[in-house]
This record gives sequence, structure tokens and C-alpha cells, in this order.
Amino acid sequence: MQAIHVNQAPREETYINPLPVRIWHWINALGFVLLILTGFQIRYTDIFNLMTFEAAVKLHNWVGFTVIANYFLWLGYYLFSDRITNYHPVLDAERFFRNFFQQARYYSYGIFKGEHSPHRVRPEDKFNPLQKLTYQLIMLIAAPINFITGLMMWDVKRFEGWIEMMGGIRVVDTIHVVIFILFVFFIFVHAYMGALGRTPSTHYREMITGYEEFE
Repeated sequence: MQAIHVNQAPREETYINPLPVRIWHWINALGFVLLILTGFQIRYTDIFNLMTFEAAVKLHNWVGFTVIANYFLWLGYYLFSDRITNYHPVLDAERFFRNFFQQARYYSYGIFKGEHSPHRVRPEDKFNPLQKLTYQLIMLIAAPINFITGLMMWDVKRFEGWIEMMGGIRVVDTIHVVIFILFVFFIFVHAYMGALGRTPSTHYREMITGYEEFE
């Protein structure tokens, strides 16, 4: 019998995620997971028994400071490199909503029909409209607010004036917990979306090698 050879079209690869972005991403991912686990331990000591309350508080604080420092490294890298365009908002409302709904249709319908994403990933524009809006809200609004409220609760006496200005420690704690819940939801969605590449591991591999695959 004669062997049948199937010719596969070569896949194009583009360098999308530079090394500093990849290092920041994995430090941030590990940090967020540890903050969530220790946060659950601190708040629900009667349900979780991963570690002692004192150990959870200490680990939560140290990881929190690490994530804050990592955030400023991320911010500095993007502010002083040409990659900042990835976070630029689209000021043309008509184009934004058109692309937004095209991407939403793809995630809710087209992806299950084998269609390709309407967004073409490029080094200067790697996020589709839904991703860009999500990351703008998470990185530029939610994360800083959670850092600030976390610092207030870390040293209530030192930040007493700020706490009173925000309405008291209960208000600060509630804001911190609400954003904590948002981050838990975000991580699960982020992990799921990461598995929607050509194979379930494609996008995860991209955050190791830096190269995005295209059909």
C-alpha cells in the first residue's frame, strides 16, 4: 500500500509577548492565586484549614506587597515602551461597538462553528475589544483600588484618616472583598479563555515562548 501524506499548511508565528511581560504575568498569576487562597483562609477560618490564621495573614501581606511591586514594574514597562498601545482606548465609538459586538458574537456563537476570531493579534494590538476593556478595568481601576484598601487594612492606625474619609473600616473591607470576588471570577474566566486556542494548551504555551500561533 502507498502511504498517504497529508500536507498541513504552515502556521505563522508572531512574537507577541516579550520576556518582561511573560515574567510579570506568571508572578502575577501565582500571586493572585496565593492572595485568593489566603484571603479565603483569613475570612472563613471555620471552613478552610489550609494554614493557621496567623500564617495566612503574614503570607497574604507579603504576597500582597510583592504583587503591588510587580504591578509597578508592569506599569513602568508599558508606560515607557511602544507596547502601551495595547491599552489605548478606541475613541471612535462606532468602530469600538462594531468590533465589540463582532467579538461577542464570535465567543457566543462563531467559536462553536469553527470560525476564526475577527480580531487579528499584532504586537501593538494584541487584545480584542472584550479583552482590552476587561484589562483596562482590572489593571487600571480594580487592582489599584484593591491595593489601596488592602494597605489600609494592613495598618489601620497609620491610614486611619483615609479610612474615615472612605466611610470607615467596614466600607473599606467591603470594597476589598467585592473586588476580591471579582478577581476570583476573573481568574476562572481567564483560565477558560486561555484554553480556547488552536489546542487547549496553545495560549498557555504562548505565555511561555512569547509567540502567538496563527492558522
